Amino acid sequence: MMRLQATPASPRPAEHGEGPIWDAAAGELVWVDITAGLVRRGRVQGDDVLDVAAHRGGDTVGFVVPAAAGGWLLGAGAGITRLTADGEAHVLIELTGEGGSEELGGTRMNDGGCDRAGRFFGGTMAFDERPGAGTLYRLDLDGTVSTVLDGLTVSNGLGWSPDDRTGYLSDSGAKVVWAFDYDLDAGTFGQRRVLLDFSEDPGGVADGLTVDDEGCLWTALWGGGQVRRYSPDGELLAVVDVPGVENTTSCAFAGDLLVISTSRHGLDDDARAAQPDAGRLFTVRAGVSGPPANPYRGPLGALSQVR
Repeated sequence: MMRLQATPASPRPAEHGEGPIWDAAAGELVWVDITAGLVRRGRVQGDDVLDVAAHRGGDTVGFVVPAAAGGWLLGAGAGITRLTADGEAHVLIELTGEGGSEELGGTRMNDGGCDRAGRFFGGTMAFDERPGAGTLYRLDLDGTVSTVLDGLTVSNGLGWSPDDRTGYLSDSGAKVVWAFDYDLDAGTFGQRRVLLDFSEDPGGVADGLTVDDEGCLWTALWGGGQVRRYSPDGELLAVVDVPGVENTTSCAFAGDLLVISTSRHGLDDDARAAQPDAGRLFTVRAGVSGPPANPYRGPLGALSQVR
């Protein structure tokens, strides 16, 4: 098993850093600060990432994907928002059955991504993380939003195998990563199996994930301070230690540079003092490359929800 160590990158810490992606069209690393409601953009320089800009995307922003028509599409609040290239945010749809305030036990978008065909998938969770309140939605290429999976707890990391035949989804509440048969033509998830089970793992639970060009999964461990690489059969191949940080949240490739997001959300004053780098991006040369984020290729207006 290979062991690597990540180093902190230059951008200022986020409160709840998440969801880095490589936007190939823009030539930028893009990530979010969930609780601050920000989309942040950076430029990769060597092994570092340098701040470029930050844009307000909503009260909360769970994840970001490129839009083929320009700008980005966000899982923000309890719906889907467009962020233009000049930083203007426009809510496209609020999802029925989602929403509500944190105090009233509402739900919010948490993580997602696009398949190779350009469909947008967004998963939700309750603010109080109650079991069964999470849902995975699909925004299809005709502008309709439908439910793909329900009964989730913390719908999290999402990815696909290089041949598009397998989809992967983390549920941090259930402490598992599932592998699904995936039909790219239809955009549907079929039979599922538990690929990784963290219920008895002292190293944390699976959070965001990415899939490299060799078809292996890299998953960040919330509470574990590391990222792990697994084969498609679930064999542990490598561990990336993220020193001095407890909560690693997600990861993505910019070529062969693995970029890791972290969080200080929920840490008390003592823990924050002990983890000054919490919330920062970290990077490491992984020895393997990964693909850029798939862009959303559907319409950016007149969205509707299928009930």
